[in-house]
Amino acid sequence: MGHDTLVKRQFGHRARLALSPAEVLKADDQAHAARTMWNLLHAWWQMMPKDKRTLANADAAIRQARRDIDFLAVLPAQAAQAVLKAYFRAWKNCWEGRAAAPNFKARFRTGMSVDIPQGRDLHITRVHRRWGMVNLPKVGRVRFRWTKDLPVGKRADAENRITGARLVKDALGWHLAFRVQTLEPEPDPHQGPEVGIDLGITVPIALSDGRTHEHEAWLTEKERASLLDLERRAARRKQFRRPGEPTSRRLQRTYDQIAGLRAKAKRRALDWQHRTTTAIAEQYGTVVVEALTVTAMVKSARGSVEEPGKNVAQKSGLNRAISGEAWGRTVSMLAYKTARLGGTLCRVPAPGTSRRCSMCGFTTPGSRESQAVFVCKNRDCGWSGNADHNAARNILHLYRMGLALVPAAGRAVVRRVQRVKPAAAR
Repeated sequence: MGHDTLVKRQFGHRARLALSPAEVLKADDQAHAARTMWNLLHAWWQMMPKDKRTLANADAAIRQARRDIDFLAVLPAQAAQAVLKAYFRAWKNCWEGRAAAPNFKARFRTGMSVDIPQGRDLHITRVHRRWGMVNLPKVGRVRFRWTKDLPVGKRADAENRITGARLVKDALGWHLAFRVQTLEPEPDPHQGPEVGIDLGITVPIALSDGRTHEHEAWLTEKERASLLDLERRAARRKQFRRPGEPTSRRLQRTYDQIAGLRAKAKRRALDWQHRTTTAIAEQYGTVVVEALTVTAMVKSARGSVEEPGKNVAQKSGLNRAISGEAWGRTVSMLAYKTARLGGTLCRVPAPGTSRRCSMCGFTTPGSRESQAVFVCKNRDCGWSGNADHNAARNILHLYRMGLALVPAAGRAVVRRVQRVKPAAAR
């Protein structure tokens, strides 16, 4: 490791909380109060003249609201200030073209969260190999799952510390997302080999050296049957709901059970992606992937009334499979993990990588005989092999040819880059 240069690293870590029913109610009340505070700010913004829409006036308005409305008093003062800053930041993002204009937050369609801006208010201690204790403002001292070493106690200083956190609720319960800042030595260049990666559905990750990383279904057969039964039950109960009527408690409970199973599947997918990308980043110094536009790939084929699409059901199934593999999230994990270990992540153009023969370099029609088999139709070659590994080798070949996609002026352009060989290969 290069100890002469230190780099600041900021990352997040999410831990699951173990709350009692009374503590869950307190956290729920704070989240609803934060959402109400946002809606009140939005209403205030719409009513005030443009010259009165200042941060100072908004701060005075929310202070008065906290005095007048008892329900808002359950929200800590610093959390209310965080809502104010987030609302003004949302308008700034809108004016700069990065996001749409902020709007009212609905009760059932909005994620529940509460910000804890100051890390010093948490008072984190580790009490067990698997558990830690944290102080949540106006909730109390609660336990959380200790799955990652955090800079607390004697390990914490001005450069290595927890700067804040956010309470977040999903279908599996309340979690605490820590914001961590550390100062680490800058890593030396990774001396590992180069590898091309082909992302797919049948084979999620295929490497150019012949290896594959696969996974089982995220839900067991029993869980999938239960999910299908719950979805059918929800569809039947929804038929008896009149337009404009609120959702019944029975239907809402069914929706919660469906969300719990889907959240369990997502958690297992995240765990597999983290383990796989960590292993790849530790072994290889240069990782090459395709520059995929996933949003365009999962676009619906339904078409319009005048020009209806073809094979709509098959395309929708393919879209669900692509979204389930979360290729973009895999690439994002590889990007920051390779950078942290001194490696590099490169993107190359995607067209033609699955149709080109990695042995002779020719692209001939009909070579991709099936999803898993590639047979070169060039009479002078005739090579056959796994189609996913063939695509991965073509991806690595594009990098070795000096082609890389470099973002410029909001678009991707192809530039030739000079490859720097590791010291061991010189």
